[in-house]
Amino acid sequence: MKVSIQHRCADAESYRAARVKSLFNVDSGAAFDLEADLPIDDGQWRVGVIVGPSGSGKTSIGRAIAPLYAPAWPSDRPIIDAIAPAGAFDDVTAALSAVGLGSVPSWLRPYGVLSNGEQFRANLARLVVEAPPVAVVDEFSSVVDRQIARVGAGAFAKAWRRTGGQVVLLSCHYDVLDWLQPDWVFDSATGQFDRGSVRRRPRLDLDIEQTDWRWWPHFEPHHYLKMPKMIAATNYVGWINGEPVAHMAVSTRPGLIEARACRLVVMPEWQGAGVGMRFLNAVCAAWLAGNNRYGLSLRTLFHTSHPGLAAALRRDKRWTQVSAPLYGAPSGKLRKPTAGGVLTSYGGHFRAVQGFRYMGEPTCAS
Repeated sequence: MKVSIQHRCADAESYRAARVKSLFNVDSGAAFDLEADLPIDDGQWRVGVIVGPSGSGKTSIGRAIAPLYAPAWPSDRPIIDAIAPAGAFDDVTAALSAVGLGSVPSWLRPYGVLSNGEQFRANLARLVVEAPPVAVVDEFSSVVDRQIARVGAGAFAKAWRRTGGQVVLLSCHYDVLDWLQPDWVFDSATGQFDRGSVRRRPRLDLDIEQTDWRWWPHFEPHHYLKMPKMIAATNYVGWINGEPVAHMAVSTRPGLIEARACRLVVMPEWQGAGVGMRFLNAVCAAWLAGNNRYGLSLRTLFHTSHPGLAAALRRDKRWTQVSAPLYGAPSGKLRKPTAGGVLTSYGGHFRAVQGFRYMGEPTCAS
């Protein structure tokens, strides 16, 4: 594909324009020309990137490939309803989780009230669900901080490749390339086209610390349930480059027959990087090996109503599903004292809670 860009406008003749021409020895700013050779007609690619500084022609080249993806969002509906209204619920939640927008309360908000980072990921989730044959995304990762941009880029690329479509991402940031692992890259600043280069996604070293509830206030706003703290729990916090990124608490069931994990939270800027499952599996493996304050080898039971996390647990051979009740305990069975000491009941609500048990690394049958 050869792209020829020729933009023209009226030559400015004002006093200020004439002074700029004189000061900087510029004859005119009325013409912009760009020639680009993109050998991508064979269609044997999934993710392409046009990268370069602002004003170097990225958007013009992108428009020559396909219309820019710019979905309209309703102002009065949450994003969970706005994405593929006639599509399957599980497809929407899976896409939101896949691109790292796993904070359930955000699903219940309209697009216009989301943060820039959440809007960035919501657009990517919608693109994954709609999965057009060819799409061009302008200003990719430009409006978010670099941590969200890098992790979100890696999460999106992984989810997009499962659609079978082609996407061209236009970005002025080079730091997302290793995370995207694109099939081809065109640098609009140098005119260089690169296809087939192997890029390694940056390594993430996760350090896990055993602690108490002291870090919970940092993570609690991002947990989708508001419940009392677990009794006699051992807490764990995952760290990357000195930053707390994940939290989980583990306690035991009566009789010390097995462990029970709860309060798993991954900070929004790290969702989609695979941190949550690595963290969960590492802690559960330690308990199975007897690395706990009881010195006992205990399997771990874990419950979640998060569709994306439940799907990930079903795919992981170290876990087996043990339950899937659709409702909470009957109202009145569970009683919780209020601040005034009055007992109130809760439960009986619809909640697709799914239970899983950590079995450890699979072994070959003899």
